[in-house]
Amino acid sequence: QRHWSNAVAVFCSHIFKKNRDLTKAWRGKTEQLLRVDEHDFTMRPAFGGPAIPVGVDVQVESLDSISEVDMDFTMTLYLRHYWKDERLSFPSTNNKSMTFDGRLVKKIWVPDVFFVHSKRSFIHDTTTDNIMLRVFPDGHVLYSMRVTVTAMCNMDFSHFPLDSQTCSLELESYAYTDEDLMLYWKNGNESLKTDEKISLSQFLIQKFHTTSRLAFYSSTGWYNRLYINFTLRRHIFFFLLQTYFPATLMVMLSWVSFWIDRRAVPARVSLGITTVLTMSTIITGVNASMPRVSYIKAVDIYLWVSFVFVFLSVLEYAAVNYLTTVQERKERKLRERFSCSCGIPHSKTMMLDGNYSESDANSLAGYTRNQMVPEEEKPEKMVVHLAMSNESNSSRKRGLKGHVGLRIIQNTHAIDKYSRLIFPGTYIFFNLIYWSVFS
Repeated sequence: QRHWSNAVAVFCSHIFKKNRDLTKAWRGKTEQLLRVDEHDFTMRPAFGGPAIPVGVDVQVESLDSISEVDMDFTMTLYLRHYWKDERLSFPSTNNKSMTFDGRLVKKIWVPDVFFVHSKRSFIHDTTTDNIMLRVFPDGHVLYSMRVTVTAMCNMDFSHFPLDSQTCSLELESYAYTDEDLMLYWKNGNESLKTDEKISLSQFLIQKFHTTSRLAFYSSTGWYNRLYINFTLRRHIFFFLLQTYFPATLMVMLSWVSFWIDRRAVPARVSLGITTVLTMSTIITGVNASMPRVSYIKAVDIYLWVSFVFVFLSVLEYAAVNYLTTVQERKERKLRERFSCSCGIPHSKTMMLDGNYSESDANSLAGYTRNQMVPEEEKPEKMVVHLAMSNESNSSRKRGLKGHVGLRIIQNTHAIDKYSRLIFPGTYIFFNLIYWSVFS
């Protein structure tokens, strides 16, 4: 029985040593182990000596949004700092590091890195502050935090929406110049990591890269500044569906009026006004979602040229209608002149133009025909002197109808004929130049 009790005691002692709580092994507190209370951590490490090097690396978790109106972007990232503070060194037999949360950060010195040109930024605090501090026995420190920042991005919209934008997130020490703190990328370009799942609805992320240089302030001096640069290429398919295709269709719709009878005033006028108003709506919708820049964008060139084509189609019909009215006025005066110049009794003088109906031509049956107009005036109008005659036969009727039908011009103005070729050809030529320059 005594032997069995000794065996149980040895077994329990072994289990206790294997699973003992290491936090109870130290007689003092963690602050005493790190000697936090013995040093003034308001001063940087190696104060009075050379600048302390602080390495930085970043892992981009997400690129949340790009705003053209506000000219900014929002990014969530893991920001990590590496430096050495011998005041935090501690004895260790197994050379293992100690990890702490954000509560210890308030008691020691940490780099005062901030985001230049940032509008809003915050450290995530769910469920606790997303801050990690890892201290190694030799005093090396890893300080990591999860941050979301909204920063300014100066964009150039001269080629919008066929544009590429380059934005930068800039990091810098707020208080320490390059004589006290030297910021650098810990592993060069390898210091920047990105999640492969990062994507944006309107942009294609082409590349991320890092740079660094000195920044000068006239009042405080030179500072090390780190840059996270990324290049974005805008997707064009959305704007093709929402802007370019509708504008092109409106221009093509305005050409339909060239094939409509010039006498159909309501049809041609309503078609022209509808296309003009639709183009105005498209232009207003595009500019509503863009900043009010003082220079011309690529989409403005396309939309306004399309608007000019639509507007010119309306002016084209105005010219056709005006010239038609002038032509009718001249014909009316010529008709009145010949109506009183006839010397033959029981005769009748009539003017036949392109608008003369077949019923009027049929009513000429039984009349004899003598031409009184010189040959120079035949291309556009025809004056026929008809003498009254009692003789009427079917062959004379058919001959008269055929002659009148050949001499009556078609009811299409010459301007409409030329417009059917000039407008489409010019617009196609414009598209070739536009897409070759901006694409």
